[in-house]
Amino acid sequence: MEEIGREPNGRLEASMTEENRYRLLVEAVTDFAIYMLDLDGIVASWNAGARRIKGYEEAEILGHHFSRFYTEEDRHTGLPETALATAAAEGRFEGEGWRVRKDGTHFWAHVIIDPIRDPSGRHVGYAKITRDLTERRAAEVKLQRSEEQFRLLVQRVTDYSIFMLEPDGRVATWNAGAERIKGYRPVEVIGQHFSMFYTEEDQRNGAPQLALDTAVRDGRSEKEGWRVRKDGTRFWANVVLDAIYDTSGKLRGFAKITRDITERRENQLALEKAREALFQSQKMDAVGRLTGGIAHDFNNLLTVIIGSLEIARKRVVEDEPATRLIDNAMRGAQRGAALTQRMLAFARHQDVKLEAVDIPTLVRGMTDLLERTLGPSVMIETRFPLNLHWVTADPNQLEMAVLNLAVNARDAMPEGGPIVLAARGETISSALSGLKPGPYICLSVTDTGEGMDELTLSKATDPFFTTKEIGKGTGLGLSMVHGLAEQFSGRLILKSSKGAGTTAELWLPVAPKRAQVAGDTIAAEEPEAPLRSLAVLVVDDDHLVLTNMVAMLEDLGHKVFAASTAQQALVTLRREPAIDLVITDQAMPGMTGTQLIAEVKTGWPGLPVILATGYAELPADTVSAQPRLAKPFLQYDLIQAVNDAMWKHKDRRVLKFRPR
Repeated sequence: MEEIGREPNGRLEASMTEENRYRLLVEAVTDFAIYMLDLDGIVASWNAGARRIKGYEEAEILGHHFSRFYTEEDRHTGLPETALATAAAEGRFEGEGWRVRKDGTHFWAHVIIDPIRDPSGRHVGYAKITRDLTERRAAEVKLQRSEEQFRLLVQRVTDYSIFMLEPDGRVATWNAGAERIKGYRPVEVIGQHFSMFYTEEDQRNGAPQLALDTAVRDGRSEKEGWRVRKDGTRFWANVVLDAIYDTSGKLRGFAKITRDITERRENQLALEKAREALFQSQKMDAVGRLTGGIAHDFNNLLTVIIGSLEIARKRVVEDEPATRLIDNAMRGAQRGAALTQRMLAFARHQDVKLEAVDIPTLVRGMTDLLERTLGPSVMIETRFPLNLHWVTADPNQLEMAVLNLAVNARDAMPEGGPIVLAARGETISSALSGLKPGPYICLSVTDTGEGMDELTLSKATDPFFTTKEIGKGTGLGLSMVHGLAEQFSGRLILKSSKGAGTTAELWLPVAPKRAQVAGDTIAAEEPEAPLRSLAVLVVDDDHLVLTNMVAMLEDLGHKVFAASTAQQALVTLRREPAIDLVITDQAMPGMTGTQLIAEVKTGWPGLPVILATGYAELPADTVSAQPRLAKPFLQYDLIQAVNDAMWKHKDRRVLKFRPR
């Protein structure tokens, strides 16, 4: 009996133990509100999690309807009853929404309601589990708000084209900046492949796919290049492409940012061009200074050589072989003098005499010279409009420049051909062309010859650069014309391409007013030497030049005093009051020639002074009427300079007799 009686009691004890365990488990849960409802929704049980989340003690809530946990709005819409009905009909209800605590505060709840059935399947109530997700929802709302703000930000950006691509390169999103820059509306572009924005050349070269592959491989691709708008126009773009991956590492697409930097690129190119022009200007200036200095030294040497040869020629007049040698040496020295003149012209240190020049008249006067120089294989054609304005230039130097350009044109046409000399008037409105704003005449020399490539064209005016064979050219022709144009306040512009000939444009400023020439030009006569012997003071710091000039003047019958510095010259003037004329060099240590002239004018007013120099970089305040003697010079030139100087200060009687 006892054993039989213990078995039911043992099962009851075991059953009660299992029930207690479930009760203890439910009561121990604090993160979830777990409780039971009867069929009408009345609360039948209450755990610790329910007390913590909803704020009610068990005694306060048991026997009350669970609808009190809903907001007033949800109760009015019948949401509590709907939840129970759904659970009963479908076996489960799950949802999220606002719920109300005992203290009236709201929290965001995740709710699950399951129907409870007894072993026979009869519906006896509901199990309800509620979790407080307020913090998570707040974070989600914050994230959603942030994403919305970011979306609005991206959509409102107009300076950048910002959009997403699918992994295969199709456009997935489109912002206002993309529409402004590229010209497409969202409906026109979403779903299209982004290669449509590339040029045809880039599409053929596979540039779009290369950008995607680079972004996948490196995580990012950045390039600059031409892109195409809807209307077909091109713009220079900076493009950044970033690969986008999800948390699992799967490629979700690409973020693409494009900026129109056409204006910046143009400004940068303009800046680089200006820097290149400045560098070229500085280079040419440096070379010009070097060239001018070298030419100055050469002129001094050539002055000595030419003067000595001229005197020697007089003294060996009866020795025919020696005479031929001296004459040959003289011709070589004169060619050297012509070379230094070209060097000085390039360096813009050549002495020029600016005046109003009528270009058609000047070119017509050169016709015979051009025909003899260029030869029968060249045809010269002139195209000058009527009433062409005169220009400001040195007519002799301008004639030499035109001749140089014509010779270059002939040499570019080995088989011969036409050379066109033309002129036109044009007004320059800005200084970007290298010319000051104002009216100009463009004198051009055009050939149909071989032309020049870009590299040759960029070096054409550099001194000593030539494409001719060794010994066939000095490389100073165009550089000389370039220098002359600068001295005339103009510019030489070369236009050429390989196989299409060359046009050399010489831009010259229009003269303020036309010079009126009355009567015929009087032919220059051979200069005459003074009647009487003059007392001449010669000043030069170069001993060879000084000795040579003394010899040339003594050969003319003058009494000569020599000084190697300006200070020595002043001492001599104080000691020798009968000096009639001073001839001084310009570039001397301690005191220059122009400074010496100023001292002479102050201490010995009326005493004529000749400035002898082969270097035209004189102070700005140098009097233009100051008599000058250009180095190197012949005895003929020396006589002329002395006569001109004495003419301005003495009686004309001294100009009647020729040298001995």
